[in-house]
Amino acid sequence: MSAIVAFKQQNGDFSASPLAKSVSVDDAALPAPEDTLPTVKLSGNIISATFLTPYTFGYRRRPKDCNEREPGCTTWELTPQRGSSALYDTLKHLASRENKWNHTIVGWTGEISEISSKSKTTPWNHLQNSRLAQVGNPPPSNNAAIRKPVPPNNLSSHRSYAIPPPVPVFDGNGNRMTMKADYTPNSAPEEQFPRVNKEDRKELQTVLTEKCRDVGWDKIRVVWLGDEESGGISLTGMDRWMKYAEKVLWPTFHYIIPQTFPLAEGTALSEKDWWRDYLRFNNAYADEIIKTYTPGDIIWVHDYHLLMLPEILRQRIGRDVHIGLFVHAPWPSSEIFRIISRRKQLLSGMLAANMIAFQSETYKEHFVSCCKRILGFSECLDSDGKIIGVETYGAHCAVHASPIGIDYLKVRAAVTHPGVQMNMDKIRKGYGDRKIIVGRDRLDSVRGVLQKLRAFERFLEEYPEWVDRVVLIQITSPSSLVESQAIELKVSELVSKINGRFGSLHYTPVQHYPQYLQPQEYFALLRVADIGLITSVRDGMNTASLEYVICQADTYGPVILSEFTGTAESLQDAIIVNPTNTAQVADEIAKCLEMSDEERKAHHKKLYDYVTTNTSQAWNSRFLRSLFEELEYDASHPITPVLDSQRLLKAYKESKQRIFMFDYDGTLAPIVTDPVMAIPADRVVRTLKKLAQEPGNKVWIISGRDQQFLSNWLGHIEELGLSAEHGCFLRHPGQTEWQNLAETMDMGWQKITEEVFSRYTEKTTGSFIEKKTVAITWHYRRAEVELGRHMAALCRAEMAVALQGWPVEVMEGKANLEVRPQALNKGEIVRTLTTEMENPGFVFCAGDDRTDEDMFRVLNELEQEGKTRLGEVFSVTVGPSSKVTEAKWHLLEPSDVVDAAGLCVGLVDPRDVGVAKGVEKSRGGMGGN
Repeated sequence: MSAIVAFKQQNGDFSASPLAKSVSVDDAALPAPEDTLPTVKLSGNIISATFLTPYTFGYRRRPKDCNEREPGCTTWELTPQRGSSALYDTLKHLASRENKWNHTIVGWTGEISEISSKSKTTPWNHLQNSRLAQVGNPPPSNNAAIRKPVPPNNLSSHRSYAIPPPVPVFDGNGNRMTMKADYTPNSAPEEQFPRVNKEDRKELQTVLTEKCRDVGWDKIRVVWLGDEESGGISLTGMDRWMKYAEKVLWPTFHYIIPQTFPLAEGTALSEKDWWRDYLRFNNAYADEIIKTYTPGDIIWVHDYHLLMLPEILRQRIGRDVHIGLFVHAPWPSSEIFRIISRRKQLLSGMLAANMIAFQSETYKEHFVSCCKRILGFSECLDSDGKIIGVETYGAHCAVHASPIGIDYLKVRAAVTHPGVQMNMDKIRKGYGDRKIIVGRDRLDSVRGVLQKLRAFERFLEEYPEWVDRVVLIQITSPSSLVESQAIELKVSELVSKINGRFGSLHYTPVQHYPQYLQPQEYFALLRVADIGLITSVRDGMNTASLEYVICQADTYGPVILSEFTGTAESLQDAIIVNPTNTAQVADEIAKCLEMSDEERKAHHKKLYDYVTTNTSQAWNSRFLRSLFEELEYDASHPITPVLDSQRLLKAYKESKQRIFMFDYDGTLAPIVTDPVMAIPADRVVRTLKKLAQEPGNKVWIISGRDQQFLSNWLGHIEELGLSAEHGCFLRHPGQTEWQNLAETMDMGWQKITEEVFSRYTEKTTGSFIEKKTVAITWHYRRAEVELGRHMAALCRAEMAVALQGWPVEVMEGKANLEVRPQALNKGEIVRTLTTEMENPGFVFCAGDDRTDEDMFRVLNELEQEGKTRLGEVFSVTVGPSSKVTEAKWHLLEPSDVVDAAGLCVGLVDPRDVGVAKGVEKSRGGMGGN
């Protein structure tokens, strides 16, 4: 018998409902580690990386000149985190004894509040019921009045309140006024700005280990952010770590485009600093995860604060790390997402995961569209034509829709608490026979509170017979957004307007409560309500609608749900509305109020069956089972980590003999429609020149381009070596003449090749032939994509037959086919150049397409043979981490290759290269305990 069925039978208040039928939850059971993957060895550990831990922290400093605190006072106080109840319920289920997995949560401390050193410690028993904080206020504490948050702004703004303002005075001559002030701080900086030393940080970790296991958690590890200075990590200015996520990603994901940002927050300079902090934030998580990671662990990353973490972990741990990413926020369309300046880096960071999941099919399709339109990838389809991932050069990153649920047993236990019934009686007494419409939202522009009020006003206008017979109870909680105060003012004005138009001395149509409710009040309100009204204009998963369905198990109240929430695709039997269409919402309110009992029951039954079956535990199991399947597939398709810029720079500085080998198109210059237009940027030329002039360096361009192109655009760099047409021609550094390595070969195959290519050029609009001295290339990148691919496959098959017996090969590049001599390729040139050097201590080789795989393959062979001592080898493919390649590293695009080269010769700041940007100088103070 399932836990849900057993609960229903034991609970007398609930068993009377005809909807309390048996619901199988076998699928919610998480398989044991030994029963998962025969081909992938798992350790039995799951590490969940979340934005915040399940608790907020209060810090009590030691009194000055005293090593001990007052008796009965501890250093740390923990309060359950408010919000994200579905997520934390899921993570707690992973730590339950019924699962055979070891579970660790890695989360940031968040902004830490300071507590008076003289206040008494709050008892730890409030940690047990996290529901108190997730839907209502935290439990009252003895020191509630003296807890104070550390100022979030920078130090200078805080000091300004402690420094008396300057006053005008006259100098000794009495004829000139000046300003004079005492700039001596009233108190020592250490008294104004608390710092947490290493000892106190260790004490917090000990408290979490000891106390949280008693209330159902397994392990919780804290991520510390900030620079380690004298006295410890400062607690001031901690909001900086959230700025990129909260001021760039969150608004964009909710369709608030940058043009609407306040000017002070939307400047490019500020965003650059926010991005660096965002990368430091993600790297700090990697630091903490690596401390506890063992091979075979599952790493589950949550939400938009940690989108770069998969790529960072892939770089720092290696190819074989198992990563799943779930994005709880809504994902925007590609037209909105492409506004973000770091769009490619973010997508690349996410695609380093083995699997990515979203709240709905719509959000999943938006993400795939972003990968197609921004990165140029294509979707991966199953046998039914359904999108199951993103195709990335022969490999794929799985992409799924997996809507989260809520903990049914936990919510139902809270709903049937005796205190809920007492509050229900009070509410019914206060409103009499009037119908109650309930709404609970955070007070920001995307939650649709204003749209809800306008629709309710429209309802009272269109259906005056309901005046004095229905009330709207709207609960709002504060938002951290700058716009929250402006929206609060608009809401208050609109509430006053509606109450003034339709209210009277004995009737107030809108009851607005801008506050948090205690859980017993909240659930009582959901149980007595006749309609649940959610009008979000952009939302992920709205758990209030799911809780409302459970609360209405005996009364069958309908729920009106915005089509713009992720929940709408899950609760398809709800009454779905467009919140901006006030007439539609008003009509649906009227229909719901007039529903018969039979209609309400039939409407509610389908919703209830879904909510009680698709619980947080079922979501938990569904996500991990899908991830296990992908890991089994990925075992034969390894993921390539991003180039480690710190390791690259260290190896460069430690070696005396170095060789750099670059492809050109797609590696130093982006791919363009017309090959003639792919001229090198000035930055590329300057970087190559600086690199080639550095003592001990040999720099080569190994390209499919002909001699004329390379001579025209790069030939003026005398120190640069050039190889044209995939190794058919060489021009050594310091020389002007080209060496033809194919001059003794029979070129009779060229005529046959040109004839075949000509026929397909006529059939494929937009294609053209590029005839080089030796090789011949057919380009179809201007043609319609599907037509070009189809004709290329036919052309390649026909060419293989036509050239049978000739010592040539047909190579497939990026939207092109090329025929060239078989004995000459980029790999052989790499072999020649590296063996000619006397034990190079540093080898860097970069390319982007299949012709460059010859270079990577040869370098791997030379390393394995051991005949030539190559030192540190950096073979780098340009493209996503999931690209099938012989290279050991990857970079996303040509500009990253130029950055890597510029880093070696000091043209690029180390903080601005790779996913570890901004980390080098301060990593030691970010993640330590």
